[in-house]
Amino acid sequence: MNTTTQALLRSWSPPVAVNASLCLATVLYMRGWIRLRTARPELISAWRLTAFLAGMAGIWLAIGSPLAAFDDVSLTVHMVQHVLLMSVSPPLILLGWPALPLLRGLPQPMARRAIGPLLRLEAVKRVGRGVTNPVVCWFAAAIALIAWHIPGVFEAALRSDWLHELEHASFLGTGLAFWWPVVQPWPTTSRWPRWSVPLYLFCATLPCDMLSGFLVFCDRVVYSSYLSEPRTFGISPLQDQECAAAFMWVSVTLILLFPAVMVTMEILSPPRTHLSQEPGGVLATADQCLPGPTLEIL
Repeated sequence: MNTTTQALLRSWSPPVAVNASLCLATVLYMRGWIRLRTARPELISAWRLTAFLAGMAGIWLAIGSPLAAFDDVSLTVHMVQHVLLMSVSPPLILLGWPALPLLRGLPQPMARRAIGPLLRLEAVKRVGRGVTNPVVCWFAAAIALIAWHIPGVFEAALRSDWLHELEHASFLGTGLAFWWPVVQPWPTTSRWPRWSVPLYLFCATLPCDMLSGFLVFCDRVVYSSYLSEPRTFGISPLQDQECAAAFMWVSVTLILLFPAVMVTMEILSPPRTHLSQEPGGVLATADQCLPGPTLEIL
């Protein structure tokens, strides 16, 4: 470990608020999951718990671990954070059907007297339908991706802690929104025909392709702040930029391709003749197998 790396790690301190929030959400989810499994073992399987925990671990790795100490000196590390926040953690968290366990994990007086009535308000339902509209979800993620990588905005976020935190929050928020129509966690109902999901995912590769292609083939360093930073990993700023763009290009394409292939195979497969404990497979909607009145969540 060179002296620059040691200095960066010594200057880094764990973000207390982020780590505390992640721990609290994890504890609430596990508490609710255990309660649900005790009451109805078939309701939510162990792999959903694993998916949720993996998603939370991805968020911690991106912004709560020592990896964050290097995002100001390496664009590649910065891109790893962005991919974790937008493309890795959100689908894993949503595959965990977080609403069910989190509601059950909360103190029940709070869930019944405060959260329940709030979620039943028609205004809240309208907002929920609006922010989970596939068109809104797609454009929100695309705009966040492009806007935060505009050189002036990117440089400002590097210089400002609160703006950097806002950037990370927007990536995670729009990532959750983007993956919502694909995963369709409980209590989502399908808004578009299932065949539209592969098309939705294919179109999502376009903003990433444009940004990645520009950064890969640009013959100069786009984000000038990295020119003055030490060569922590032994590569030049231009090589770091090319590596960051190539990583984003390849990883995001593969991540989007995987569910597109799964959904396509699901559409082309013959109808099922029997139901498993969680019908519909990985990307199933809860309303297919979980009748609302029998849940008695709140």
